[in-house]
Amino acid sequence: MHVHALTLELHLPGCVSLKEKRSRLKPLLAALHRTYNVSAAEIDHQDAHRSAVIACVVVSNSNKHGNRLLSGIPAWIERRFPDLQIVDDHISPW
Repeated sequence: MHVHALTLELHLPGCVSLKEKRSRLKPLLAALHRTYNVSAAEIDHQDAHRSAVIACVVVSNSNKHGNRLLSGIPAWIERRFPDLQIVDDHISPW
C-alpha cells in the first residue's frame, strides 16, 4: 500500500471575504474528488482571504500510479480554475 499527498499553496486574487473564498474552494475540492478520486481538504491559511493551502491524498497499490495521478493535478487546476493561482506544489510519499 502506498499513500501520497499533494500539497498546493493557492493564491486567490480579488477575494475579499472568507465567504467568497469558501465559494471558490468548495467547487475545486468537489471536482478533485469527482475527477481524481482523491481526498481533498483545505489544511492551512483558513483565516486568510486570498490564500489557501489544500492537500490531496491518494492510496494506491502502486507507487508510480500515485505519483502520476497527483502530478497531473496542478496543470488540471490551472486549466479548469483560471481564477486560482498555484504558488507552490509538493508531492510527498508516506
